[in-house]
Amino acid sequence: MLVAPRLGWRQVNVTERRTRVDFAHQMRLLVDDYFPPATTIRVVIRVVLDNLNTHHPASLYEAFAPKEAKRILVRLEFVHPPRHGSWLNMAEIELSLLSRQCLKPRVPDAETLRQEIAAWQAVRNADHARLHWTFCLEDARRKLHRLYPAPSA
Repeated sequence: MLVAPRLGWRQVNVTERRTRVDFAHQMRLLVDDYFPPATTIRVVIRVVLDNLNTHHPASLYEAFAPKEAKRILVRLEFVHPPRHGSWLNMAEIELSLLSRQCLKPRVPDAETLRQEIAAWQAVRNADHARLHWTFCLEDARRKLHRLYPAPSA
């Protein structure tokens, strides 16, 4: 799942597995198709990832030639939430919504899954449904003091 929460945009792509190559292809789609480069400025895309072992820049080098991998990587900035705070990831929130709103009954096959997800995604994107994130660093330090220690003076 790719999410641009402030734009009210999400893209869900169903793959057979969650491999490094699948991840690399999603990053290329993100850079080339979903957020193509501007003609006069270089736009860096901040990608917030969970700690899955496939979510690593090396995945691009596994999937593509070095020149192509580098071309994609210069447009991306990877950010990882803390290991025990993956729920802070907005894509996880969207996945939870997808699961509750669209996938309650068991889906019999991949094609039906793709159709169901495409319909859900079209409605959410047409509505420009946004995630209103209000959890800030100060809240994290107060509520999750073990994960976000206050800097020492």
